[in-house]
Amino acid sequence: MSTPVSQEEKQAALARLNRFSQMADNAIGIPFTRFRIGLEPIIGLVPVLGDLAGLLMSCYVLLEAHRAGASPRVKLQMVRNMLIDFFGGLVPVVGDAFDFAWKANVRNTQLLREHLETELNVPQKPRFPWMQFLVIVGGLAVFTALVAVFAL
Repeated sequence: MSTPVSQEEKQAALARLNRFSQMADNAIGIPFTRFRIGLEPIIGLVPVLGDLAGLLMSCYVLLEAHRAGASPRVKLQMVRNMLIDFFGGLVPVVGDAFDFAWKANVRNTQLLREHLETELNVPQKPRFPWMQFLVIVGGLAVFTALVAVFAL
């Protein structure tokens, strides 16, 4: 059985995760845009091994969530995000673009923050815009299909 985690420990874990997820997913600003990339998508450019390294990096967020007392449901959502990031990154060419857009560490840090805020009854921030994400992914899929058709 795990020992209870103090509020100070939870806040410290969130601070560590914020720093880590910024470095992993948002460390470098792309000039003249509001888009940011991190070390994980850059490492992900190396086929298979880069994506595996990114998956291992993401395990740190899951470990911190476990230490902070995250629920099994939250940890399962984190694993789902990690697997989407991993398998999405394996797709040639499109996977590299996917790695730049799907920021699993930032998402997982946000999941933990929301979980801890719910425990403290703190009002939550708005949710992720899923419809916009699906439109972008659908557009990328259509573009990839068109490129594949015209390449033949």
